[in-house]
Amino acid sequence: MTERRSKGDGGLHWDERRQRWIATVTLGYDGRGKRIVKKGSGRTKTEAKRKLREVLRDHEDGVAVGDDTYTVKQAVEDWLAFGLNSRDEETRAANESLSRNHVIPHLGARRLRDLTAREVDAWLLGLSGNLSTRTLRGVRACLVRAVNRAMARDKVKRNVVLLCTVPTGDPVARRSR
Repeated sequence: MTERRSKGDGGLHWDERRQRWIATVTLGYDGRGKRIVKKGSGRTKTEAKRKLREVLRDHEDGVAVGDDTYTVKQAVEDWLAFGLNSRDEETRAANESLSRNHVIPHLGARRLRDLTAREVDAWLLGLSGNLSTRTLRGVRACLVRAVNRAMARDKVKRNVVLLCTVPTGDPVARRSR
């Protein structure tokens, strides 16, 4: 006979329609008296339990759970729309140009939560063949600020871009005047 789970461990069941295992746990009740239920799903029992643990960890950290689809493009566009209001017009134009020409085309479709420091390093290294070091610093700064803004709004746990350094750019990309 199987062992009974402890109280508070939640439940695990097979969803025939979705053809997936669903792990659920009740975290308490909201102000209206409605249960707060968190779920994780997977093709195997172990995968469902693991995803539920991730959801619970995010809940304990205070990260919004429904933002799994928030992309780098959305973060950058939010920063361009609302994060540069106190800046000079030329600064806004320069940051928008760097973001629209270099950040969004290369990393825009990537989910922000799944972005890794390795990907950012590879992206910066790929840009270093065409851009000067100063431009690379500006592009990285745009991404850092966009992810910081997303982090302040609980869209992501940490800013992985801060872990990356700027490679040396193309020395002839911009000759001195």
